[in-house]
Amino acid sequence: MSVKQPVSRRPYLLRAMHEWISDSEQTPHVVVDAEQPQVDVPRQYVKDGKIILNVSHSATSGLVIGNEWLEFSARFAGVTRAVRLPVRAVLGIYARETGQGMIFNESDLTPDPPGGKPPAGPAPEESKRPHLKVVK
Repeated sequence: MSVKQPVSRRPYLLRAMHEWISDSEQTPHVVVDAEQPQVDVPRQYVKDGKIILNVSHSATSGLVIGNEWLEFSARFAGVTRAVRLPVRAVLGIYARETGQGMIFNESDLTPDPPGGKPPAGPAPEESKRPHLKVVK
């Protein structure tokens, strides 16, 4: 019997934050690295390699936050456009009204090592920093 490799936690965190922001009657926005491969967004709205997208239920149609892809249709300058991007390209999610949210880091893309224990040896200084951050 083979053991299935755990999936990335980023899509689960993204869905949870989207639900929390929506339940709080606020407007969820995602920050996307538009330079990642397979990111299909309106390029005219990309600034410094990033795009901010309103992913509220009222601004999107057919919103799906899957384990691999974030997909929806939305209007940009009055024109309906399909948006599709890999979840790995989402850098963070926040509420427009309060700025509260979460910034993702690379460790959210990979599962924890087997047994949930980090490799033996001294931990690098960077790993002592918190992994979750609040965007203000």
